[in-house]
Amino acid sequence: MSITEHKTTVDSREWFYRLAEPIGRTDLLPVLLLHGLVSQSYSWRKILPALAQQGTKAIAPDWIGFGFSSKPEKRDFAYTPDAFITALEGFVQALELKRFSLVVQGFLGSVGLQYALRHPEQIANITILNTPISSTVKLPWKIQQMGLPLAGEMMTQDPLLVDRTLEGGSRYVIPDKDLDVYRQPFLKTSAAGRALLSTIRNLQLAKAMSEIETGFKDWQQPILIQWGVIDPWLNVDIAENFAKSVPNGELVKLNNVGHYPQEHYHETILQDLLPFVRRAESS
Repeated sequence: MSITEHKTTVDSREWFYRLAEPIGRTDLLPVLLLHGLVSQSYSWRKILPALAQQGTKAIAPDWIGFGFSSKPEKRDFAYTPDAFITALEGFVQALELKRFSLVVQGFLGSVGLQYALRHPEQIANITILNTPISSTVKLPWKIQQMGLPLAGEMMTQDPLLVDRTLEGGSRYVIPDKDLDVYRQPFLKTSAAGRALLSTIRNLQLAKAMSEIETGFKDWQQPILIQWGVIDPWLNVDIAENFAKSVPNGELVKLNNVGHYPQEHYHETILQDLLPFVRRAESS
């Protein structure tokens, strides 16, 4: 199954997204996969084809400000969770996604969870991979630094920060051919660094975590939590406590896996993810 690249314009902003179309089965709901910081939809490159293979349409956008999507200046886009949620509403509408499975990962994946809480009727089930989901979470120093006055402006203009963050978080080397794709937006325009800087400065993590902790206590749809246990930034305790606090949560611990599980351990993820999203029939 091949991944195709597409663009769609919503409210004068261009969304870039990767799509894997299924051949055959069509009674399964589509899956929307959302990336975290400092990543892009390319992180789902090994997950998308496997979903399509089983008859599931799989869509992974680059958030506004990231990857190959539009990178508006902060005067035109606030880079707050609310701004991202509103933008995502437009994207979901443009693709005519009525009901879908949601997969989120990383810092910014939490925005996807806030979206779910505000649009529960659209969400059939949720898979969470190493995403902030607790009020105990603090932004890791590696990412905090990128938001500092002056230093942040310089750091976010360095394309190598992508290498250092992705490899530091995952605890494994990422091949150069893949890092080249992640670096590309930063080599192409300084707007990529400014968008990252604005996002980090406007994450409103405490407020977001409060919404997520409170909101999911009454959430009825199934939640699969897949957690890399050697994540240097998000402890596995966070996942354990969250799984206990939700009515319909299942936790799968991924040994020897860090913050970006889909980079190196897609096969392990797919063992549980494929049957989990298959449960959601479109009827």
